[in-house]
Amino acid sequence: MAYAVAAYLHFVAIFLLFALLTLEHQLFSQPLDFKRARSLLRADTAFGIVAGLVLVTGAARAMRYGKGFDYYINNSFFHAKIGLFVVVALLSIYPTVTFLKWRPALKAGQVPAISPTTTRWVKLIIRIELLALLLIPLLAALMARGFGVIPQ
Repeated sequence: MAYAVAAYLHFVAIFLLFALLTLEHQLFSQPLDFKRARSLLRADTAFGIVAGLVLVTGAARAMRYGKGFDYYINNSFFHAKIGLFVVVALLSIYPTVTFLKWRPALKAGQVPAISPTTTRWVKLIIRIELLALLLIPLLAALMARGFGVIPQ
């Protein structure tokens, strides 16, 4: 039962992560208004928290509630999956820093100023993150079926 619960919690966290990033993509459009800017900051904060949950539940599955850590550490698809997750995490830094810079304006009840260049970059980065997140379950499915096992 614990294995099923661990898998369930991991999957729910992944779904939430994708949903929050999709929400950010939908909210981030010009012209920006106060309500959407505040919602973006909150969604991005939730995205960071849920990314941590994905990491914790994934680690729990790999170390305790999965096929055993040796199986995962000796699988090239596992490494690719973790690599993509790290890429998403690194890419998310730019939008997060952009949204955090809005805090003073939002606290003052103002709409944050954002340049067209920053707008384009944030949108592009969020789209790349979404694409990378879509590839992670494919790698997980291949990994779970024994593909990518590194012979020893």
